[in-house]
Amino acid sequence: MPLTNVMKLPTLLTLLRIALLPVIIAIFYSPYEWARPVSSMIFIVAGITDWLDGYLARLWNQESRFGAFLDPVADKLMVATALILLVEFDNSPWLTIPAIVIIGREITISALREWMAEMGQRGKVAVGWLGKVKTTSQIIALSCLLYLHDLFGLPIYQIGMVALYVATALTIWSMVGYMRAAFAPVTDT
Repeated sequence: MPLTNVMKLPTLLTLLRIALLPVIIAIFYSPYEWARPVSSMIFIVAGITDWLDGYLARLWNQESRFGAFLDPVADKLMVATALILLVEFDNSPWLTIPAIVIIGREITISALREWMAEMGQRGKVAVGWLGKVKTTSQIIALSCLLYLHDLFGLPIYQIGMVALYVATALTIWSMVGYMRAAFAPVTDT
């Protein structure tokens, strides 16, 4: 693969999303009161690149196989990293169970896609609108949970917990949709 395909702006934005993860981790663990809000803000910037990279790739006709591979990897790394940080911070079952469901779903669907690709049926489990809504809801929930502090009198962490359960429900719903699509009988039309 030529280097020029990798170094286009949409791919660079995806790589930036991955590169921001160690920054989020370092700031999250720093002993300052501003650490959690700043780690949340960087996470939000990373989340914005998730939307922006795909939008620009389509707009500028710069979609690539490498970008199509890297984008969901970056999403999964971002979500899993935030969940692990948060579970360590708040090691309650109310956070741990949704984290297990979300990470377990990501592993399951990745394996399903690989298996379907081996069978020449990858298109049956292509990313759909529900998967995009699921990822967006996860980013919103995790941003709130990372933020931790109240903001303008709003209990951001509690809002994040509610949003996490909404994201978990969407995660399960999208997984069921992918499973149904993968195992639906083939019909002749």
